[in-house]
Formats: sequence, structure tokens, C-alpha cells
Amino acid sequence: MTIEELLEKYATGVLDFSGANFAETNLSGIKLTGINFSDANFSVANMSGIHLIDSDLSYAKLNVARLSGATLAGSILNNCSFNVANLMRADMSRTQMRQASFIRAELIRTDFSRADMCEANLNSADLREATLQQANLRHANLSDANLRGANLREANLEIANLSGSNVTAADLSGANLRDAEMRQTNLCMANLSGADLSGANLRWADLRGANLIWADLSGAKLSGANLQGADLTNANLSNTSLVHANLTQAKLIKVEWMGAELTGATLTGAKLYATSRFGLKIEGIKCEWVDLSPTGDRTIIQNFSEDELKDFFNATPPTIRIVIDLPLEYEANFVIAGTYYQISQEYRGLIQPPSVESGSRKTAFTFRVDSDEALLATAFMAILPFKDANTTQKIIYNIVDMIRQEAINTKNAKLSSLAKRLMSLLDEAINKLKIIKQTKKNLEVAAKLDFAKAPTQIILTNSSAQSLTVYDNPNFGKRLVNRTTTDSDQDPANDTEYNIPSINMILEFIENFYVINP
Repeated sequence: MTIEELLEKYATGVLDFSGANFAETNLSGIKLTGINFSDANFSVANMSGIHLIDSDLSYAKLNVARLSGATLAGSILNNCSFNVANLMRADMSRTQMRQASFIRAELIRTDFSRADMCEANLNSADLREATLQQANLRHANLSDANLRGANLREANLEIANLSGSNVTAADLSGANLRDAEMRQTNLCMANLSGADLSGANLRWADLRGANLIWADLSGAKLSGANLQGADLTNANLSNTSLVHANLTQAKLIKVEWMGAELTGATLTGAKLYATSRFGLKIEGIKCEWVDLSPTGDRTIIQNFSEDELKDFFNATPPTIRIVIDLPLEYEANFVIAGTYYQISQEYRGLIQPPSVESGSRKTAFTFRVDSDEALLATAFMAILPFKDANTTQKIIYNIVDMIRQEAINTKNAKLSSLAKRLMSLLDEAINKLKIIKQTKKNLEVAAKLDFAKAPTQIILTNSSAQSLTVYDNPNFGKRLVNRTTTDSDQDPANDTEYNIPSINMILEFIENFYVINP
């Protein structure tokens, strides 16, 4: 069929041209809407600038065709063949291209936004600076493709194959890459912030300088991967394999990586502020020093000998232990649990519920925190449901102030920096406390319980397994048979004196982790 015959029939209202043969035909610049070209042959045709909006080209053959600048927006292209075709700057947005084939196709700056490309074959395709925002590429084959500088924001690449592809400087923020195959993929300087890479295979991938802030890499395989200088702030690396990975100067601030395997990994110069150091597999780890400063500016450096390195990465979880001098009954359990839930809605440091040990005489609540620095501020909030809260909070504030005064007296810059961070965290807790007291009624219910009125002990344990008793109610463990109501209701917070840990005990508690020695 000639182009003249096509246009003549189209002008009379004919829209069905299924199975037609337009191989090597010049169709450049023509405008056709809602036409049926299913199973048609356009191989080696010149279709530059063509408009085929909302048309059906299912199973059509467009191998080696020229479609640069073409517009096929909203068209159905399922099972189409575009092998070695030129679609540079074409508009393929909102198209349906399930199982379509683009092997070695030129797709530079092509717009595939919101296109359905499920199971499409893009092996060795050139997608430099292409737009694939919110595209469905689930189970697609992008192996050896060139995606340098491409826009893949919020794209669905679940179970997709990107092995050996070049994704340098591409934007994959918020993308779904669950269980994707990405062996030896070049992701250097790529933006993967907020991306879901859980279970992905990234063995030997190049992630130098990549942005992985808030990315989910749980269960991912990163053995041999190069993450030098990558930003993994707040990333989830739980149970991730990082065997022999290069994390030199990587930003690992506030990372969750319990169960991660770091056997043989290199972490020299890694930034580890507020990152837990327990539950890791570290055999053969290589690390000469780490940066513990809050912003990763190297103001707090920790150097290691071999023995010190093992101790550093075999830390225990920092915990807050509140022991109550009464057994936990059902009513108290229900009310206290509800109170902590309400507190956690404002203060996220208590979002994880405590472990509870209840005996015949005493009850213990144990809270695990993410870092040693968070211990005092979190304890300030954790004690809130109990009558001893006022006294305990005063002691915690005094402890932080003692650290500040010691820093001034000794002119210790590192201790001064720590004091500022602790005071900042405590000020945040105080502000949250004001909001909670104004809006949360559960506190009033808890205050009426005998359980909440009972004497308490508050013990902090840091990541070096050192403990500090913040407060020990003088009546703890001394329940008297004939105590009067006045005695039992006495509020220790009204006492003019209460025991505060000595400055030496406090400094010993913080010394190892915070590296305050000059």
C-alpha cells in the first residue's frame, strides 16, 4: 500500500489498516488519530515526526524504522518490534508497550513517562537522558542498556534486569527496584533517594557517589560493590550482604543495618554518626578511622588499632531500663501501653515499644535506642507515665548541664560539641513534652494507677556495655506493711535533695563512645 492510498482511505473514514505493509515507505510528518495498524509492517520506514496518537500498533514491526520526533502518545504498542529503530526525542508517553522489543534501539531523550513497558526487551538500547518517570518496567530487560542521565523517578523496575547497564547520573528517586538484577551495573552518581532496592542483586555494582538517602536496601546483595563516597543517610541495610564492599568515606549516618554482613568490607573514613554498631558480621573488616561528627565534617575522628576496631564494631545496643517496684497487672499494662503509644506519636524516639519483664514483685521496661547520644533525651520521655518523672527529668537536665560545665572548665572542644548536641536533643524532648501534656489525656489516666505511683529505678546502658543509674527512688524495694497514705503518696520530686551521678561517673559513661579525650 502506498502513502497516497493510505491517506485517501483515511480521508473517507477508514481506520482499519491491520496487517498492511509499509516497509521502507516514507510516512514522515503525517497525522493520523485512532487508526488501527495492528500487525502492520513498518520495517525501515521513515516515520520521522509522524503523529499516531491513540492508535493501535499491536504486534507491528518497526525494525530499523526512523521515528525521531514522532508522537505516539496514548497508543497501544503491545508486542511491537522496534529493534535498531531510531526514536530519538519521540513522544511515547502513556503508551502501552507490554512485551515490546527495543533491542539496540536509539531512544535518546525519548519520553516514556507513565508508559506501560512491562516485560519489554530493551537490551543494549540507548536511553540516554530519556524520560521514564512513573513508567512500568516490571520484569523488563534493560541489560547492557545506556540510561545515563535518564529520568526514572518513581518508575516500577521490580524484577527488572539491568545487569551491565550504564545508569550513571540517572534519577531513580522513589523508584521500585525490588528484586531487580543489577550485577555490575554502573550507578555512579545516580540518585536513588527513597528507592526500594530490597532484595536487589547489586553484586559488583558501581555506586560511587550515589545518593541512597532513605533507600531500602534490606536483604540486598552488594558483595563487591563500590560505594565509595555514597550517601546512605537513613538507609535501611538490614540483613544486607556487603561482603568485600568498598564503603570508603561513605555516609552511613543514622543507618539501620542490623544483621548486615560486612565480612572483608572496607569502611575507612565512613561517616557513622548515630549509627548502631551491633548485630553486624565484621570478620576481616578493614577500617583505619571513621568520622563520628553529626554532619560528617571530620570534627570527631576515631582512629583504630586492630583490637579497638573489633571492640568498636561489636557494640551492645544502647538501652534505657525502667524498673518499677510493682508487678504489672492487666489494667496497668493496657493503660501504660496506650500512654506510650500516644507519646510516640509526638516523640518518634519511642516509636518502638519496650520489651517487658514482669515478675511477682517488680516489672522492667527496656527501651532500645539508636545511639548513645539519644539515651538521655529518650529517658527523659520514657519516664513520663510515672510519678518519678519530675525528679528523673530534673536529674537528666542536671547531668547534661554538668557535662556542659565540665567542657567549659576543661576547655575540651569535643566534650563541648557533645554537650551542645545533648542539650539540643533534650530541648527537643522538652518541647515535645509540652505538646504531649496539652493534648494527650492518657497521661491523666496513667497517673491514677498505683503502678505508675510505684518507686522506680532508671538505668542507662551505652553501646560499650557501661551502665549509669540515673535515678533510684529511695523507697525502691522498701515497701512497708503499714505505710500510711501520706508516706506512700510522698512525691520524691518535692525533696530538696536527690542523688545525682558524680561527674566522674558521667564522664566514664560517655568517654569511650564520644571520643572526648584530647
